[in-house]
Amino acid sequence: MMPEAPADAAEPASLADRHVFVYGTLRRGGSNDIARFEPAARFVGESDVAGTLWDLGAYPGARLGGDEGRVRGEVYRIGPLLEAQLDRLEEVRPDDTGEYVKREVDLRVGHQWMRCLVYEIQADRIEGRERIAGGDWIRR
Repeated sequence: MMPEAPADAAEPASLADRHVFVYGTLRRGGSNDIARFEPAARFVGESDVAGTLWDLGAYPGARLGGDEGRVRGEVYRIGPLLEAQLDRLEEVRPDDTGEYVKREVDLRVGHQWMRCLVYEIQADRIEGRERIAGGDWIRR
């Protein structure tokens, strides 16, 4: 089977487009699969980020950084309208008091580096929660 070509190669990005790294229910096949949102996200490729993935019940939360592990996920190109929907879903607040905080990290996707948004769970939300070994919500 041939690997998928990055969607970015086929369609030029708008100046307002950004990339997002999704690691939980927004991944393909997840309960909030990003493909169900409009305007459509464009799949770019798979990647991983330094961090730890936590089981919050119906969804995971990632804490970024550290040397312990990697969190597996997918990268998509998104426009501002979809970014606003994701912010609402992840309960991002301007004062960083929401459930998640939006971060920007550089990730390797295929043979190139991309600046990506990542929704990081607040530290107080993982207290007493179980770590997901292997950092992959879909394969847990």
